[in-house]
Amino acid sequence: MLLVVLLSFRGRANYANLSRHSGLSEKAYRRWYGKKLDFIGFNRIGNNEIIPAPARKIAVLDASFVSKSGDKTHGLGNFYNGCQGKAEKGLEISTLAIVDVDFNTAYHVSTRQTPVKTKDADGSRVTAYLDHFKKDCHALPKDIRYLATDAYYSKQLFTNGVLALGYQQIGKLRCDANLRYLYTGEQKAKGRPRQYGDKMIIGDIAHLDFVEEKDGVKVYTAIVNCPTLRRDIRIVYLLRKNGYAVLFSTDTQLDALMLYRYYQARFQIEFLFRDAKQFMGLTHCQARSESALHSHFNACFTALNLMKWHDRQLSPQRNTISIASWKAKFFNVLFIERLSSNLAIDLNSIKSSPAYAGLCDFGVLAW
Repeated sequence: MLLVVLLSFRGRANYANLSRHSGLSEKAYRRWYGKKLDFIGFNRIGNNEIIPAPARKIAVLDASFVSKSGDKTHGLGNFYNGCQGKAEKGLEISTLAIVDVDFNTAYHVSTRQTPVKTKDADGSRVTAYLDHFKKDCHALPKDIRYLATDAYYSKQLFTNGVLALGYQQIGKLRCDANLRYLYTGEQKAKGRPRQYGDKMIIGDIAHLDFVEEKDGVKVYTAIVNCPTLRRDIRIVYLLRKNGYAVLFSTDTQLDALMLYRYYQARFQIEFLFRDAKQFMGLTHCQARSESALHSHFNACFTALNLMKWHDRQLSPQRNTISIASWKAKFFNVLFIERLSSNLAIDLNSIKSSPAYAGLCDFGVLAW
């Protein structure tokens, strides 16, 4: 019932409003949110069913700011808010997702709240994010090899942890990253063989291999050493008219264009955050306890998964989805069912009628 209501409610996703859209009381929802629900297992089953086995898939990990107040709220602290470009008081969630690269869509796996007091020596919270990945990576399909992250996760501690779990990391480097070429010249007859050449100057493409130009972006690649990560990595240098970017992978054998494509697919997790906040009430929770907040965050993303699974089953060739249209349609169905129940109207005889389908699609945007 909880997920059905989250798919069809209007307004705010608080206990009172969820109660108005169902036959359950506020107290029932408060009890549900206090229980441990296996959202990870549910999402794993659904994702395995809907994503074809041969499809190219990657795992994605990212964090998002959730506005919240209340001195008694668990995990309340100062976190970076990307919309404002500064740290603000609120909550932060870390989300693990699967991206079907061929279908170009992300599906939620799990969400955990970032502990407010956990900080590493450099002031980052990558230990907390790595701990999240360690706990929930078992829910990923066995054929996933790569974890894509943004530049914040490009740290030795995080990279070593990902590699120890049997995955390869794909990420982005700073524009002033410390890189050096591998030495390929003649070695001396005596002494330790020379491993590294000159320091790489970001922007100097003379020693990089040109791959191709795609959509106005020139793609270059090379295998270099990164002292920060303390390992050899493959980099992809993207040169545009208005700037450049440096991507990397710990898998030096990964094709450069495939690395570029995988990192582009990483952005699909941002749509999960956007849709959960705009349509599923991710930021509307009244709860303050750790367990209730955990249930609310995962319930919102799981309801979004249900909607995306349903849409893909109906239209396997369509890789775009209108969440607003599905919300309007689910509300119409809920409202018609409530009328049928309260007025004792039997809908079985009219559900096959085009008029019934028209009522369900009332207010729906063009598909």
